[in-house]
Amino acid sequence: MQDCLSGQKYILVFGASVVDMFGFCNSSYKACDSIPGKIKISFGGVSRNIAENMARVGVKTKFISIIGDDEIGRSMLTHSLKIGYDMRNSLVLEGRSTPTYMAVLDESGEMVSAVADLDSISAMTTDFIDSKAPMIENAAFTFLDADDPENLEYLLTKFQGKTNFILDPISSTKAEKVKHLIKYFHTIKPNRVEAEVLSGIKINTREDLEKVGSHFLSLGIKNVFISLDADGIYYTNGVESGTLKATGVTVKNVTGAGDSFVAGLGFGYMHDLPIKETVKFAMAMSIVTISHEETIHPNMGHELIQEIIAKTNWNEN
Repeated sequence: MQDCLSGQKYILVFGASVVDMFGFCNSSYKACDSIPGKIKISFGGVSRNIAENMARVGVKTKFISIIGDDEIGRSMLTHSLKIGYDMRNSLVLEGRSTPTYMAVLDESGEMVSAVADLDSISAMTTDFIDSKAPMIENAAFTFLDADDPENLEYLLTKFQGKTNFILDPISSTKAEKVKHLIKYFHTIKPNRVEAEVLSGIKINTREDLEKVGSHFLSLGIKNVFISLDADGIYYTNGVESGTLKATGVTVKNVTGAGDSFVAGLGFGYMHDLPIKETVKFAMAMSIVTISHEETIHPNMGHELIQEIIAKTNWNEN
């Protein structure tokens, strides 16, 4: 499916954007006091991270989100244009703030207080979704998260068969709320616990994994990727299946690893890679991500991913 304006294939990401603010204390934390330290501000949100990672590896990406008409929201729009993912069709809320999470971490890195200004995330309406129908219908793939089950169901039922939906459940709690909807998805990428929730099957053995994979495929899902943390990724499409694991990986920060993996699936799909090669590319994006302190590696790109694929030790089962 193609961009009705440019004629180019694109992936659509639909979901939340969040601005993350962290205050790091340089000395002992004291309540009701000003502590010397450092403040870090970054753009986050699972869906936004997926969109940015895909753009960084050259995938034509459109991103529909919710932002406020504040300075932070305008900065996020400017950033998206710089990186290369298009979020100009997002819902801009007049007089409202962009979803923001602010936390204070003590001298040992433990959170001691936080404020979450996330009310704007629930402002998406079905009328707004309907106004973006051509963009949704012309997307080759549409990536969704489970943040808003009601809008998720509306999107899935209204546009079923007009785009290929891909799900990252985000958490087991959210997976529980959307498990009745997974039959609408082309691809799902749960972790082990989320897969158990979505399937109702406990995963203790390789046979359990295969049983869960077969269950999802029987619902009409085309591709299943289950994250097993240090044990790698289990994948199946009914024809090919296996477990792929990378060894000797440097870990500095695991935050964002799942987001970059999902972005890698988008790259594989847009380039018609075989399922195992798609998993390798997606895992390489995760390896790059966790090797850096930032949630999104500042040098994330296609050339770096190819280098990682070539030098990584891959164990296949």
